[in-house]
Amino acid sequence: MKKLVSLLLSVLMVVSMAAGCSTTGSNPQGTPAANPSASAAAEDSYKIGIVTPTLTVSEDEFRGAQEMVEKYPDIVVHKTLPEDFATNVEGCISVVTSLADDPEMKYILFNNGMEGIVPAFQTIKEKRPDITTIVTSNDDPQLLNDYVDLAINTDWVRRGVTIPTKAYEMGARTFIHYSFPTHMASESKVQRRDMMKATCEELGMEFVEVMTPDPQTGNGKAAMLQFLREDLPRQIEKYGPNTNIFGTNCPMYDVILDEAFKQGFIVAEQCCPTPTQAYPTVLNLEITEDDLGDYDKINSMITEKAAEAGMTGKLSGWAMPSSVYVPQFQVELAVYMHDNGLTIDDVLSKEFLDNFSKEHMPVAADFAMAGEGLDHYWMLILEDIYY
Repeated sequence: MKKLVSLLLSVLMVVSMAAGCSTTGSNPQGTPAANPSASAAAEDSYKIGIVTPTLTVSEDEFRGAQEMVEKYPDIVVHKTLPEDFATNVEGCISVVTSLADDPEMKYILFNNGMEGIVPAFQTIKEKRPDITTIVTSNDDPQLLNDYVDLAINTDWVRRGVTIPTKAYEMGARTFIHYSFPTHMASESKVQRRDMMKATCEELGMEFVEVMTPDPQTGNGKAAMLQFLREDLPRQIEKYGPNTNIFGTNCPMYDVILDEAFKQGFIVAEQCCPTPTQAYPTVLNLEITEDDLGDYDKINSMITEKAAEAGMTGKLSGWAMPSSVYVPQFQVELAVYMHDNGLTIDDVLSKEFLDNFSKEHMPVAADFAMAGEGLDHYWMLILEDIYY
């Protein structure tokens, strides 16, 4: 009997050990077991440094980064550039490279539309090749591609196709482009205008270009806004309300959107498509300090006002500013890469970046490589919202 009991206990022990040491690599629910290296990485102490302009220089980028500090207080370190960043490039480079002095720093992110910051990332690569760099700047695309791990920018030029296409789908049969001489001296704005014109021709939509008084010369923006106030009713009388109005200058939209609610024309997208551009002022929205980052709430307010005015379906844009979105995307991507043991090569594809935005961001993005051979440089357009 004693021998029989001993034998049974031995069998039970073997069975228990087998049950606790699965050789299939799956848990009881059949999902893949965690990557051991990814689990170890997730437990490592590490930091993500992000550099933006100050609050007074660029509120969106600053707030976007600060929200990430609040979400990941033990991980994200936020530094700001000198306010004279345009003329103090050396000071900016110093701010960025100082982050690499921290041995726990594993990711350095940069978000500002300046030029001349590439030397900072050349220095970081020489000093700390283990650091992953994710950058938004206006430096030469080839330099960014060569010296940073991932460059991200808003695809302002591709909007020359997406905006008139969306306007046509919203019912527009005329597309009016308002600008002024000093703005149209910009190569990117000329490219976008030309793409808008070509897209309109392909769609069978009339393209009309109107030049306003130049706010950067003469009498400032007052003359430009007065011209818009007088010209918009004339254009709508001529072409009808199935007309889309686009202006290249942000202050224009205080008049454009106000007149849209009076005249009933289409505004498929502002020059800087965001619910916080002109809409709060024109519609007298009561937005508190706490509401500033609550884009769902702000968009709901705009949708309600559009419905009340019979403008449903005639107004569109992006659900949040790309200038807030991009720094937040950078941080979320860095956290995901670290927690899952990914390298930069694992994320450099449209499929990955598009899917990541859908699964981990409040708004989906459509990514495209910046150009042939620029596999480290990606441009994005955000998902549309219709009011």
